[in-house]
Parts: sequence; C-alpha cells; structure tokens
Amino acid sequence: MKRWCLSVSVRLWFLLTLSGCLNAVAIGPGWAEIKPTGEKQEVQSQENKTLLTRKIRQLSEIERPSTSAIILVQSPAPQTVPSSEIVQVTGVQANPTDKGVEVILQTTQGEQLKISDRSTENNFIADIPNAQLRLPNGDGFTFRSQKPVEGITEITVINLDANTIRVTVAGEVGLPVVELFDDNAGLVFGINSAATATQPSQQPQTPQAQQPASETPQEQPAAQPDEPIELVVTGEQDGYRVTNTTTGTRTDTPLRDIPQSIQVVPQEVLRDQQVTRLEDAVRNVPGVNQSFNFGPITAFTIRGFTVTETNVLRDGLIDTMAGQVTELSSIERVEVLKGPASVLFGLGSPGGSINLVSKRPLSEPFYAIDATVGTYSYYRGAIDFSGPLDDSKTALYRLNVAYRNSDSFADFFNGGESLNISPVISVDIGERTNLILEGEYIKARESYPSGVPVIGSILSNPIGEVSRNRNFGEPSDKIELAITRLGYQLEHKFSDNWSLRNAFRFVYRDYTDLITLPGRLDADNRTFNRVDREYELENTYYALTTNLVGKFSTGSIQHQLLFGVDFNSSENLSPIYAEREANPIDIFNPVYGQAKRPGAAVLFESSDRSLTNSWGIYLQDQVTLSEGLKLLLGVRFDTFDRKYTDFITNTESSGSDSAFSPRFGIVYQPIPAISLYASYTSSFTPPDGTVFFGIDSTLQPERGNQYEVGVKADLSDRLSATLAFFDLTRTNVSTADPNREGFFIQVGEQNSQGIELNIAGEILPGWNIYAGYGYIDARTTEDTNLELVGKRLPDTATHSFNLWTRYEIQQGQLQGLGAGLGLFFVGDRAGDLTNTYDVPSYVRTDAAIFYNRERFRVALNFKNLFDVNYFESALNSNRVYYGQPFTLQGTVSWQF
Repeated sequence: MKRWCLSVSVRLWFLLTLSGCLNAVAIGPGWAEIKPTGEKQEVQSQENKTLLTRKIRQLSEIERPSTSAIILVQSPAPQTVPSSEIVQVTGVQANPTDKGVEVILQTTQGEQLKISDRSTENNFIADIPNAQLRLPNGDGFTFRSQKPVEGITEITVINLDANTIRVTVAGEVGLPVVELFDDNAGLVFGINSAATATQPSQQPQTPQAQQPASETPQEQPAAQPDEPIELVVTGEQDGYRVTNTTTGTRTDTPLRDIPQSIQVVPQEVLRDQQVTRLEDAVRNVPGVNQSFNFGPITAFTIRGFTVTETNVLRDGLIDTMAGQVTELSSIERVEVLKGPASVLFGLGSPGGSINLVSKRPLSEPFYAIDATVGTYSYYRGAIDFSGPLDDSKTALYRLNVAYRNSDSFADFFNGGESLNISPVISVDIGERTNLILEGEYIKARESYPSGVPVIGSILSNPIGEVSRNRNFGEPSDKIELAITRLGYQLEHKFSDNWSLRNAFRFVYRDYTDLITLPGRLDADNRTFNRVDREYELENTYYALTTNLVGKFSTGSIQHQLLFGVDFNSSENLSPIYAEREANPIDIFNPVYGQAKRPGAAVLFESSDRSLTNSWGIYLQDQVTLSEGLKLLLGVRFDTFDRKYTDFITNTESSGSDSAFSPRFGIVYQPIPAISLYASYTSSFTPPDGTVFFGIDSTLQPERGNQYEVGVKADLSDRLSATLAFFDLTRTNVSTADPNREGFFIQVGEQNSQGIELNIAGEILPGWNIYAGYGYIDARTTEDTNLELVGKRLPDTATHSFNLWTRYEIQQGQLQGLGAGLGLFFVGDRAGDLTNTYDVPSYVRTDAAIFYNRERFRVALNFKNLFDVNYFESALNSNRVYYGQPFTLQGTVSWQF
C-alpha cells in the first residue's frame, strides 16, 4: 500500500508509478526527487515539509492488499489519463480509525483518477476530474458527514459538475491534515482528528539521514468498534433533494448559488408517485396550475402566466413538442425555473420554463424492466437498458422504450395508446471530446375529452349536475400524431477550465384530428351546441446553440464565463382547418351518432403557414467575490422575424423585431447553509405568442420584468428549503382596439405577486419529504376594457399546497417495505379573463405502498384515494374538465 501524508497548507503534486515505485513529488513551486528505497526520505519546499514513507501502518485496522495507482495532481505530469474516460465512483464509505476517519471512494478504476487539490481558508478541497458519483443503477448520490472527528467541521463528496467529483474537508480552526492512499477498494482520504494533527509539532524534527532505516512509527491502540464517533452519512442517493442544476445558468451550478427560484422534481419522486406524464410531475410544484387538457396536449400556467411552447425545454434546448405526449420514460428529472428566462433561452412567457432532463448512458451495464396495470384498463410496459458498447467504454448507449394503452373514466373516451422509443449513444472522440447522439420516436392515438359545460356543473342549475363520466364528443372522434426528434450534443474541453459545447435538435410532428367540439350552452341549461372539426397540422422545428464556458480569476475574484449564440426556427403548416355545423346534444340525455349533418354549412375554414426565426447572442458571468458573496450578470440580444401565408386568400404578412434581455442577481451566504438572494430578470414574447397569425405587424414584443428576493437554506445535510417573494409584471399586452374592429393596441398590463415555499429532502433515514406552498395574486392592471382591470388572471389558484412524504424501513426483516402519502390542494381559480365564474378548490389525496429488495421492487399507487369530485382545468367561459376519480395502479420493477 502506498500512502502520502499531506499537511494541506500548500498545493502538492505527486505521482506514483504502476510498478509501485515512488518517482517524483512536486511541492508548491519546487520539485524534489525521491529515490525508491525503504528508508524515509525528507522533502523540503519553500513552504513546508512533507514526510513520505514506503512502509507505514494502515489508517484502519482492516488489512488491505497493496495495489499501485497513478494519481496526477493539477500540474502536467509525464503520464496522463485520457480525459474522455469517465470513472464511475459507485459508493462512498466512512470508517473510524485510530487517527480520525477515512473516507473511501469506491471504484475499480482508481488508477485512472487524477486529483487537483487546493486550500481555501480552513478548507481542503480536492477536485477529481473525469469522475462521477453514480450508483450501479445510474442514480447520482452525495456524501456528507458533519463533525465526524475533533477539529473537522464537515466532510462532503459531491458531483461538482457532470464529470468532476469534489472532496471538501472543512477544518474547525485551521487547515486539516489529510492523508491519501490507494488500495483495491478505491481511493482513500484519511482525515486526522485535531489531536492527531498537532502531534508532529510537539516533537523535534530529526533529519531523516540520522534515523535508522528500519524505524517505523510506534504502534497505536486500534480503534474499538464501540468507540463513539459521529458519522452522519456513509453515502446517499440524490433522492428527494437535488443540489445542482443547469437550467438556471446553462452551467452545472449548485441551486444555492442561483439567485432565482428553481424546483427540481427528481427521479425518485417520479418513481414513488408512479408519474409517467408531465402534468402529474408538475403537480408537485407550487405556483404551477394546469390550464388546459386536450387529449395528448396539456397546457400550464406558472405564476399566473400561460406557458408557451417555447417555455418547455428538453436538455436546455427549446423544443416546441416537448410538452406534448409527455411520456417520461426517458426523462431523469423535471426542472421548473420560476420567472422570466429570456436571457438564456430567448423568446418566451414571463411565468417560467419547464426543462425535461434526459437520461444519459451509463458506463456500467444496467437493465431495468417495469410493468404496470391499473383501473380503467391501464397497461404500461417500459424497459431501460444501458451500458458500454466496447471494452474500453469509449462508446456507451442507453435505450428507453415505453408502451401504454388505457381507457378513461369518461364515456367512450379512449385514454389513449402511445409508443415511445428513445435511443442515446455517447462516444468519446479523442481525449477531450465527447459526442452524444440522441433520437426519439413517439406514436400516439387518443380521442377527445370534451369536458362539461360551465353552467351545468358549477353555477346553480335547477335541472341537476352533469356527471363527470359524460363526454359530449362522439365515439368516432380520434386524434393521431407522430413526433420524430433527432439531435446531438458535442463538447470539447480545451483544458480543465475551458470548454466548447454545441448542440442541435430537429423535431417534426404530424398531427390530425376528426373531432366534435362542444360550443355554447343554450338558455335551457341542457342543450349543448357542437361543431365538427377537421384539422391537419405539420410542425417542423430546428434548434442550434453553441456556447463557450470558461473559468478564470482576476486577482482574488473568480469568474465562470458563458458566451453563446443560438438559432431557432419554427414552422407550422396547416393544409386544412375546417369547422362545420353539427347536431346539438342534450347534456342530461345524450344521444350519440347524430352529430354530422350532410351538407352542413362551413362555419370557419383556413389553410395557412407560419414561420418564426430567431437568433440570439448572450453573455453571462458568474462572479465569486468571496466564499460568501456571489454575483450573476447576464445580457442577451435577440432578433426575430415572422411570416404568415394564407393559402385561401393567397396573401402574406410579415414582421420583425429585436429585444435586449438583461439579468442581475446577487447571493450572500453569511454561513454555508444559508443563501440570501435578490434578482432582476426579464423576458420578451412576440405578440400572440410565437406564431404570427396575421395580426398587426406594428405591435411591439410583450415584455416581462420580475423582481425576486428569497432565501435558500440547508436545514440539515440532507434537507433543503427555498422561500421566494416575487413581483412579476407583463407589459405590452395586446388588447382589442376599441376604435378599430379586428385591430389590436398595446396598453394592457398584468401583474403577479406572491410567495412560494418548497422543501425537499430526507428528514430522518428512510423518511423523505417533498412539499410546497404558493400564494399568487395575479391580476389585470391595465386594459382598454375597464371592466377587466382588477380581475384575476385565469387558471391561477391564489393558494396551492402540495405534500408528498415517504417512509421506508431501513433494517430488520421488513427492510425495504415503505409507504407514501400525498396531499394536493388547489384553491379557487378564475375560469376566464372576465371572471364570470370560479373553478372550485379541491384537496386530492394520493398514497403508495411499496417493497424494495435488492434489484426487485413492487408498488401499489392509489390516486385520488377518497374519490373526490374536482375540476382539473377550465377552457375559457364554456367548459371545465373533471380530474380523475379513484384509480389504482400496480407496478413491478426488476433490475438485472
């Protein structure tokens, strides 16, 4: 066994050869040569002395076979490890020793690890590039131990970014003494207690040459098994608490360092709740409400404002189809950025953005199969396969496939059939370049949920209430679509501090529907008028982005610079859109099959094409003024053009504009566990969303401006919370021109103010929580229609609350058995912009029972446990949609 003893007051460079001989050690600015003898040798630098021995007793009493390793530290060395090789550290262990504690990074590839160490105040920091903390199933995890031994405040091992592990040892009053050595188990960090660390200074320094060659350190009593030592954690899955994200900055950044509210719904929450669709995932995010449910298409509001198609991202790229048919089999987690984000992603709604983070290939073989059955003829199967394609692990793959077929509680509404195939390949090209090729194919067939009329179900109706099982479309209604997604991500590292990233995505959707749409309810409160619709639509979307990321210092100030350019193009081609008269239906005594009228008059018809192109250039600097004071500065310039072609009238219209989007934020951390932040962010959106449908081309982009202050706190090493206060204003809102029919003017203004609180993590071993509360006061503040001023914005609950908590037995014969409980409260919401009615509040209760045993898992999920009647969403002033009744789903999962 080879070992180094480091007094971490200087930067060290060291190298061990594979033969086990000690060749060279670089200390601080000087180099010293050491001969491979059995005698102790003395190494002197300008800053300190470090003693190296070839034969020293082990840190713990557990005997380990000696192995050799190559460990490179910061400075160039004669031998290098290919930076493209990502070493998987599959576990972290902490063991008490006679000197303190040892932390073992478990990996079979220890010889490929490089170490870059430095000291900051009382902290020893070691960065290990080209490495990841990953459990065998691919999940990330962190390690954290508070006050493990005397004189050590905390030890943490985290994924600093996608391919760097950081080990931090925080001393209480001074720099800690850390020993590093290598054995079969992996890389070992030996941390000495304060008493042990001070022992060398109590003895005179004797020249090595005057000591007998056979002298070895005096044996110390072994640590007893029952010796008290506080080891809080020995390694944990990311679980309910996620520490880092790329959504808020386009760089891998700790959430606590981002001056904006971001909530991450991790894989473990999705699994425990058996979430397979996006609308169920964002149910866990306060301030997010479902505003529309149209078969495979679901819309949301965030902080009172509708989420447009450009606000749904896939791996940080705008993807106009990402929010549709959102089968989450290939998604690792869902991240929600609250407030404007145009400085990063260009045009979009000011409410917020939803980023779907994809699963990535694993370097170790991983195979998982899921099978789910449930009420309403629900059947779903999924596979998740991953691993290397070659012996050198330079090529990796991951394949996710999911198939679902289900009915619904609504009459003759087929809940749908969908097939998702998502392959990904990762290839290392050379030592510093990585290429990810990805694709996805989605095929879906659904029918149309009509909803129920407002008067018959919410306002007083002397006739009665409409059953939630009613569907006022036709049994023959059908919706079909296919989505193809292709793309790549290319990253090249010029050095450990500078990298270039390029990504491209192509998305194509082919959509058709033949459905019967309900319209106006007659005065008798029972006759529902309807129209027949025929619709064909082709969507084509391109996204291309390139950015340069660099880390550097100006004096004591550290910078992480992001410079990027991107291009987005969206084309919508509709060969036909036609609405014709159809027979009405009695909502209390419906008769189906009579909707179509031969020779019915055409009420509306269109055939058109719209094209929107946008170009953006942005600059961002994450500035660390000190350990506790950080700035986030950003600015973006966008230019866009739009073109609309009406094939029926053979006319064209176009428009173009540009916009600046600044961003400023500050984070102050008085102690490491607390982050106080304040920020200003902005957004812009072309009038009428991102598609130009022949509206007045003189209109300016809508703008969004948000001021936010808040606090992010680590309540423990495994539990964190965020409290945010925001004031968000949307200006240049297009409103009807009272003097010119069919024209618009921009005097509208809407404002949203509120408070949001969320908490996530582990309360006690095995007991996790994911909860949030939101208060939002969103209203129209200016409009040409004075009756709208002061009205609440639709589909936005003033109060909302979500709680999901899970407990799993950690030991004993019942180990692996657990249960989860969820409460989801959504308050009253305005049904339309004029506030003619309110959608009532509701409380929904979910529950789960599960059993985990090694690679086997079985679970029962109960949704709407008490079968509460509630309305999930509203559509303008005429329809509302019931939420699902009590449903039961059973899932069996097997990993091998």
